[in-house]
Amino acid sequence: MKLLIMTILVLLSACQKPNFYDVNGRGYSYANMEEKWLLINYWATWCGPCIKEISEFNGIANDFEDVVVVLGVNFESVDRATNEEHIEKMGIEFPVYAEDPYEHFNVDRPVVLPTTIVISPGGKVHDILVGPQTRETLLAALGLD
Repeated sequence: MKLLIMTILVLLSACQKPNFYDVNGRGYSYANMEEKWLLINYWATWCGPCIKEISEFNGIANDFEDVVVVLGVNFESVDRATNEEHIEKMGIEFPVYAEDPYEHFNVDRPVVLPTTIVISPGGKVHDILVGPQTRETLLAALGLD
């Protein structure tokens, strides 16, 4: 009986309440990402440089998934269905926040697009990149160049 209770307690403590949700309703915990770099990319469908750089973020998300998590933020406040349309139109292959996370990281909401917030392993703001990024500039910001 003690073993059963201990097993249940261990399993319950392993469950993390989500800190945020993506536009598809999937929950995520920052504790599960604390060993990785986070790239939080702000974009909009009307932003030409944003459109161009999405493929760079898709590549980083796929090629460096062991050390980097790429998350997106639609700068436009739109409903879920419109957000999903925007994500498809932009060709985004990484999760997109349902709610803007700027307050969680204690940073100002961007006023220039594209903007990327770089969070170091452990959860501290490492850098804020304003303007379009390339694979090379992103890897350099992460120290992976």
